[in-house]
Amino acid sequence: MQVSVNGQIEEIEGQSLNSYLASKLILGRRIAVELNGEIVPKSQFSSVMLVDGDVLEIVHAIGGG
Repeated sequence: MQVSVNGQIEEIEGQSLNSYLASKLILGRRIAVELNGEIVPKSQFSSVMLVDGDVLEIVHAIGGG
């Protein structure tokens, strides 16, 4: 299936948002995830299943001064 991640189309297998983030080695980092225009709370990453045509925006929090 195809999903859009930060504007790039990716071919992935059906999986949870949590599994996808873990496969990209970004799970556990300070991130915010928007799925189809809605912010997904971290507490729901495991229960949200990605489906064909989903649009993900993943933003990394960067500290500095």
